[in-house]
Amino acid sequence: MDEREMRAWRLFLEAHARLMTQLEVELREQTGMPLAWYDVLVQLSEAPDNRLRMQQLARRVLISKSGLTRLVDRLCAVGYLRREQDPGDGRGTLAVMTTQGRDALRKAAPFHLVGVERAFTDRLSARDATVLGDTFQRILDGLEGSEPRRAAS
Repeated sequence: MDEREMRAWRLFLEAHARLMTQLEVELREQTGMPLAWYDVLVQLSEAPDNRLRMQQLARRVLISKSGLTRLVDRLCAVGYLRREQDPGDGRGTLAVMTTQGRDALRKAAPFHLVGVERAFTDRLSARDATVLGDTFQRILDGLEGSEPRRAAS
């Protein structure tokens, strides 16, 4: 990596970490909802019938996959989700957003989106947004289907 690439990488990491921390604090203060809960509810709101197999949800959320089961347990306990057996495959479990979960997401979304605008999108020109969107899409396309590489032992 050259200096320019290293700078881009480090600034990306710092910007992401600081942005996520700020959005987490704001969302919790304004709604009481952790950002991870919000992320799960958004993913389910965009899924057909507001339901996803746990495996699919694990691939979509921005939290650690190992914590997803406990997170879904907590969301079930507060009534935002329920688990159902996958009718197409009895071995699978579906996470399903409830009416209470949809209501909670609807109440939290305006606060979160204002935070995203203030901390991120307001700082971008239309061209910046296009370039960033295209760049991140190329990165994601390059990662699609690839397994993380493990260090040689």
